[in-house]
Amino acid sequence: MEFTRRGAIAISAGFAAALMLPTRAARAAVDEQIAAFTGGAEVGSGGITLTTPEIAENGNTVPIEVDAPGAEEILVLASGNPTPDVATFRFGPLAGKQKAATRIRLAGTQDVIAIARMGDGSFVQAANEVKVTIGGCGG
Repeated sequence: MEFTRRGAIAISAGFAAALMLPTRAARAAVDEQIAAFTGGAEVGSGGITLTTPEIAENGNTVPIEVDAPGAEEILVLASGNPTPDVATFRFGPLAGKQKAATRIRLAGTQDVIAIARMGDGSFVQAANEVKVTIGGCGG
């Protein structure tokens, strides 16, 4: 078998296309989760704080904290995980603070997204990229 420049370009293009498929599918799953949570409403910014490490040495235990004063519910998504929905926090009228902290698993470097449904029915979002050096779930 002869290896030509044309063959190398074709193989490279096929490989690049194969790498893009899971990313598009994962993004579509995240968009579906957001649409289901918001009911198709517009999502704004501000009013929510998502705290994540910039670099996580281990994807199995990544600490996150979400703070959204006045929120009734907060949805946390990990865009690169096989199942993007990570957690949902609901706050009742007697909750002292609308704040939650936990540890999550991340399959690799990806965006962590938090969306809050506020008391007035509006939605706000915050997102941070977390670079994972050792894979967690599925990686």
